[in-house]
Amino acid sequence: MAPVDYQRQVFDYVRHPDHDADRAGTPARHPVVVVGAGPVGLALAIDLAQQRIPVVLLDNDDRLSTGSRAICFAKRTLEIFDRLGCGDRMVDKGVSWKLGRVFFKDEQVYEFDLQPEPGHERPAFVNLQQYYVEGFLAERAATLPLIDIRWRSKVTGLEQFDDHAVLTVETPDGGYRIAADHVAACDGSRSTLRQLVGQEAQGRTFKDRFLIADVKMKLDRPAERWFWFDPAFHPNQSVLLHMQPDNVWRIDFQLGWDADPEEEKKPENIIPRVKALLANSAMKDTPFELEWASVYTFSCLRMARFRHGRVLFAGDSAHGVSPFGARGANSGVQDAENLAWKLAAVLRGQAGDALLDSYANEREAAADENILNSTRATDFITPKSKVSRLFRDAVLQLAKQHPFARTLVNSGRLSVPATLHASPLNTTDVQGDVFEGRMVPGAVAADAPLASSDRAAGPGWLLRAVGTGNFAALVFGDDVAADRSARAVAEAASAADVQVVVVRVPLDEAHALALQRYDAQAGNVYLLRPDQHVCARWRSPEAAAIRAALDRALARA
Repeated sequence: MAPVDYQRQVFDYVRHPDHDADRAGTPARHPVVVVGAGPVGLALAIDLAQQRIPVVLLDNDDRLSTGSRAICFAKRTLEIFDRLGCGDRMVDKGVSWKLGRVFFKDEQVYEFDLQPEPGHERPAFVNLQQYYVEGFLAERAATLPLIDIRWRSKVTGLEQFDDHAVLTVETPDGGYRIAADHVAACDGSRSTLRQLVGQEAQGRTFKDRFLIADVKMKLDRPAERWFWFDPAFHPNQSVLLHMQPDNVWRIDFQLGWDADPEEEKKPENIIPRVKALLANSAMKDTPFELEWASVYTFSCLRMARFRHGRVLFAGDSAHGVSPFGARGANSGVQDAENLAWKLAAVLRGQAGDALLDSYANEREAAADENILNSTRATDFITPKSKVSRLFRDAVLQLAKQHPFARTLVNSGRLSVPATLHASPLNTTDVQGDVFEGRMVPGAVAADAPLASSDRAAGPGWLLRAVGTGNFAALVFGDDVAADRSARAVAEAASAADVQVVVVRVPLDEAHALALQRYDAQAGNVYLLRPDQHVCARWRSPEAAAIRAALDRALARA
C-alpha cells in the first residue's frame, strides 16, 4: 500500500442531513461542535469521543496544513497522543531528540540535555511536520464513530442563548444552522469565532522577520537542535536548524524588520543562504532542494478570557507565542486535554458550569507562563538596542567557560507543561503531610516504569496504566497500609459517584524511579484528574478526605 501524501490529500465534502433539519425549521442540536480540524481541534474531538461524547468537527478547508509549520512535539504532548491512540505513530515517524547546542559566531558555547534522567517512555521531543501530526490524528478520528467531520464547512454566524449556541455554516451546498450545547473554537490565529464574539487577542508584536525554509538534503549530522547567534554565514542575525523525517531539514533565518517578505521567499534568495550555512561545515557540496518556505513576524498575545458563554477558545485562537521554545502547538494540545474531560464531566451531569470556568482560569495562567518565556527568549534572540546587544554577546562569551552564564542564555526555553499551582481544583496538603519533589497538586504526573507480568513484553509504564477519561489513584505499597488506602479510595469514589482507576505501585526495586519521583511510602495516595494532573495527595488518607478532593476537582459547590 502506497504511503499517504499528506501534503496533497483532499478530503471529500459530503452534504449533511443537518441541512434539511434546518430547512424544516429546527436546527439539529449536538452536545459539542468543535471548529477547526488542526492538531488542537482533532485532539479535542478524539478525546471527547473516547469519553463517549458525540462531536461535530467543522473545518473550512478540505486539506491538511501546508509545509512543516509546528514541528517540535514535547514529551507531554506525546503522552497525550498516547492516550488518543496515535502516540506510537508519531514517535515512529518522527525524529527523537533531547540534545541542543548553542553557538556564538563559529564556536560552540555549550550544550544542554532536555532529558538527562532515565526511565521515561517518551523522548524529550519529537520533530515531525505538522501535516503528519494532523494526518495521523485525522485517521484516528475517522475510526471513531462518535466524530462527525465535515470538511468545507465554514462558520459565518453565531448566536448565543442561555443553554446553547447556534452556528451558521456555509458549505458548497449553501448555508445551514446547527445548535450546540457547547462550542470549542480551535480555528487558529485568525479565528472567525473570536471575531464573532467581538474579541481580539492583545499583546506584543515583535519588529523582526524570520524565514522558515524546509530543505530536503542528506546531512551527516545528529538529531539535535542547533542554534547560532551571529554566525559568519549569516552575520548579525540568528539561525536555527532542526532535523525532520524524510531527510527534510527545517532552517529558521532571522532577517530583520526591514526585510521584504515576498522577496525573501523567492528561491533565488533562499538558496544562497542555505549554501552559506552548508559551507560552514564539511557538507558544503551537499545537493539540496527547497520544499517549502514562509516568512513570518511573530507576536506574543492572548484573549483576555478563554470562555465566552457557550464558546470556549483553545490553541492559537486563544493565544499566540513566538516559535522559539515550541510552545504554540504543545500548549494548544494541552488546552484540548484540559477542556475535554471537563466538557465530558459537565455533559454527563457529574459537574456543573463552574468546571468550565476552571478551564479558562487554568489555561489562561498557562498561556501567561508561555508568553512570559516566549517574550524573554525573543528579547534575547533579537536585541533592539546597542546595550541589549552588548549584554547578550557578553553573556554568550562568558557561557563558554562559566556555567552561571548559561542560565542567562535564552535561545528559547523549550516547552514544558504548566504546573497549575493556583488551580481552585487542587486540594492542599494535609497539615503534617510533607512531600519532596515536583509532584505537587497541579503538576502533571511523572511517568515511570512499572513491572509487567509479561516479561517478554518489557516494562509497562505508569501513565499507560492510569489510562484515559477517568480519575486515577496511585496507591503505593502492597501491605496493610496500602490495602487500607485502596479501600478508602473505593469508598470515596462510590460516595462521589465517580469512577476512579486504582494503580498499585509496590515498594520494591523494580519501581524505584516511581517511588523516587513521588517521594512515596507505604499507604500513600496521589489522586490524578482525567488529564493526569495531580489534584491531591496524602500520606494516609481517609475516605472522607478523598471524597472532598473529588468534589473539589469537579468544582462541586
